[in-house]
Amino acid sequence: MLLGLALSPPKSVTASQTLGASGPVPILDAGHGGEDGGAVSVTGVAESGINLAITRKLEWVLVLCGTVPEVLRREDVSLHDPEADTLREKKSSDLHNRAAAVEACPNGVLISIHQNSYPDSRYHGAQVFYGGGEGSALFAQQTQALLRQTLDPENSREAKPIPDTVYLMNHVTCPAILVECGFLSNPEEEQLLLRDDYQRKLALVLAGAWFQWTQQT
Repeated sequence: MLLGLALSPPKSVTASQTLGASGPVPILDAGHGGEDGGAVSVTGVAESGINLAITRKLEWVLVLCGTVPEVLRREDVSLHDPEADTLREKKSSDLHNRAAAVEACPNGVLISIHQNSYPDSRYHGAQVFYGGGEGSALFAQQTQALLRQTLDPENSREAKPIPDTVYLMNHVTCPAILVECGFLSNPEEEQLLLRDDYQRKLALVLAGAWFQWTQQT
């Protein structure tokens, strides 16, 4: 059964080997990493590790279905240049390098995985944002709908354009979505997001949204 598999994607196959130059290539971005942990949950868990866990599971589901993605990071690291010293310099360099990597991938489609947080702990539910690339809005809308249908029927959130303040999503030209998988500031949702089985479900839903979208574009 798929949800019971040990998730360890093969490293010997690349997206270009399986998809060729003509098909869309999913680019998986586990947000933050290294010294930049991102948001912190109510029990002190950094967002970056949760992002990475979901991304690795999504990679495996896609590989299992015959689509090998490009993955920006597979470890808890920042993608900054060696000469970056301060945390601010590292974060800036990291974002520039991620954008450059996305832009360098022919036919790439960015899927950026994040976790949400808010001072008011009552808020919960996944939220999908989209960039300006052609097809981004449809991809985000279908992803948001599938997340609601399969994981959280009470989530009334709609897909929205990405804010101008999100560097990566505003510096790539390909189709791009950013998925806030849930609120780490909500105690109940935090516990879900930390669970391996729930992360697998998220990965399955995101993979399903990918295939649904690619069949219509």
